[in-house]
Amino acid sequence: MMDTTGGRRAVLARAAGRGAVGGLAGAAVMAAGQAVERSVTGRPASFVPGRTLLLLLGRSPGDDERPVLATAAMQVGTSVALGALRGVWRVSGLVRVRGHVAQTLTRIIVDQTLENATGAGAPPRTWRTGEGVVEAVHAAVAAVATGVVVERLVPPALESRRGTTSH
Repeated sequence: MMDTTGGRRAVLARAAGRGAVGGLAGAAVMAAGQAVERSVTGRPASFVPGRTLLLLLGRSPGDDERPVLATAAMQVGTSVALGALRGVWRVSGLVRVRGHVAQTLTRIIVDQTLENATGAGAPPRTWRTGEGVVEAVHAAVAAVATGVVVERLVPPALESRRGTTSH
């Protein structure tokens, strides 16, 4: 059981920190899954996340640039941030499948917002057939891996028991 001393803010901060650990696990599992998928499908690695990060940092990478380290940093950073959020969700009572779905959708939304707002990526509706499904599967795999760790590290200590409806 999570220690609830120090008040709600402290509990949320600890949950976020533990969730970030889950995010690291999610990033590792997603990277491994992407490597396996690319070896099977022959799909090339995407460097859009790295170009996105470089654009956010004020650089102007070309479409042919392959920023391997920036790509890894962006993928891990996004996973850690979403893991922290997942920890907060978990301590507040958003658990299991609902957490997986929420994180999967949040990952896709965050990635697409940043990639398209910076001009590094293209909207999914313009991708080749099947690309969106592959990306969604990778996001879901990361969400489940993150969730498995977060569910072990963060109990739903702040889950409200007030009322039986959402209003």
